[in-house]
Amino acid sequence: MSRQTIAVVAVALLLVAGVVPASTAAASSSSNAYTGTHVSFDVQGSTVTDYTVEDATVVQSIGVQSTSQAESDSGGGLLGAGGGLDLSATVNVDLAGLSLSTTTQTSATVQAESGATLTAHDENNGILVVEPGDESQVVVANLSTNAEASASGENQVEVTTADGTRATFIAVGNASVTVNEQGNVTGQVGTNGKVVLRAYPDGKTEAETQAEELIASGKAAGEVYAGTAAEAGAKASTSVVTYANETTMTAKQTGESTVNVTVDRTSETGKVLITSVSEAAVGTTENLDVAVSGGTAVEVSSYSDLEGALGSDRSAYMVKQHASGNATVFVAFNHFSERTASISGADDGSSGGDAGDDSGSTATSSGSSPGFGVVTLVGALVALAAVLFVRRE
Repeated sequence: MSRQTIAVVAVALLLVAGVVPASTAAASSSSNAYTGTHVSFDVQGSTVTDYTVEDATVVQSIGVQSTSQAESDSGGGLLGAGGGLDLSATVNVDLAGLSLSTTTQTSATVQAESGATLTAHDENNGILVVEPGDESQVVVANLSTNAEASASGENQVEVTTADGTRATFIAVGNASVTVNEQGNVTGQVGTNGKVVLRAYPDGKTEAETQAEELIASGKAAGEVYAGTAAEAGAKASTSVVTYANETTMTAKQTGESTVNVTVDRTSETGKVLITSVSEAAVGTTENLDVAVSGGTAVEVSSYSDLEGALGSDRSAYMVKQHASGNATVFVAFNHFSERTASISGADDGSSGGDAGDDSGSTATSSGSSPGFGVVTLVGALVALAAVLFVRRE
């Protein structure tokens, strides 16, 4: 075999090696659609359509409009007896135009012409957060066929789709949600408020029910997903969802078995951090330790003791294990402004994280055949070139 032939084979293998990374993207988006590891949807005109979490369609369509425009378009027909918005009558609203504006490795944001934003978080619960911008907004969500919805006060609406998938709409702060006359979900969200959608394609656990209550009551600062989106062999990921106002949160993995979450609030009022962690992030979830800003936090066994730590002289935490191997860690910061929670598990050598990794970036799932990555291809290239050269000689 000639040297030229060897060169051609080498180039061919390198071209294949170059294709592999491009097929490992965790999420893709076009001008009107988003497909992530867990979440997918389309943007069609004035609605986000087919909002799907783990292959289960949770909402058929959802859209927004400014409250003032919605009232104007209805000729005042949306106003109730007291002059406020009658959400139960909110059916035919001329919704604002939408566009898919930004995407990251763990989220996608849709911008409305009315000033609102709808941000989808590509994690296990497929969290969708609707924020109003500078003006109060009406939210209209049409459910899939044969779905059932029931309201629990003004803060929560429970949804069960035809295939049994459960989801909850939660009003946070200056917001409310209800079920309208057609059995769909409507809401209103004002400045400093949010409407949050959480989905449970694998069923809702007791810990997730408690998380909903913390979010609805305004006691939750936010949520962090650490490593739960990582697949075998992939780098552990972190992503953040913020619920409290005037609050910023960052999360990153440090070493193979520790996740640090920093919460910075302008208010001193204590809040609860909800963190979902996997073995990919902390090595093992069986024996987790939590420290707050360098000091030891006390472990508690009840939600009442957890919430009792807010405003007290000591922070607290509680761990709830799941059959999947993941765990939910609730950390009650007794006060603020800036506090860091370090969540650590024993390093058993099986962690999917990288030691010293501070990026907090999302892991990309591999689309290549098992064991046939770029490094393997380079090794195969060297070996093949050597064999062919020996045969030539």
